[in-house]
Amino acid sequence: MERIAFKMTLLEGHVDEYKRRHQEIWPEIPALLKQAGISAYSIYLDEQTNTLFATLKLTDSAQLDWLSQQQQMREWWKYMSDITLSDAEGVPVLTTLNELFHLA
Repeated sequence: MERIAFKMTLLEGHVDEYKRRHQEIWPEIPALLKQAGISAYSIYLDEQTNTLFATLKLTDSAQLDWLSQQQQMREWWKYMSDITLSDAEGVPVLTTLNELFHLA
């Protein structure tokens, strides 16, 4: 099981909307994440910088490519693109974080 961490940028003034959308997440999205072998997925916010930090566990990193090709996932990203830093296709801009320490 791999552990992955990354960061994204939440656009200014959208904390409440980001929370609301995730509280009302489309049921297909958690199902797709689980189908891709993702578990223990958490997202944190640094309110001083509007940086979102995410951590997750993954059974096979190759499944991330599969996930990115799923229509419902791409629609979710597009839906979130007005409140997160995203590319021209609506895909969130991610920066992978390198693990420096882990206490098992």
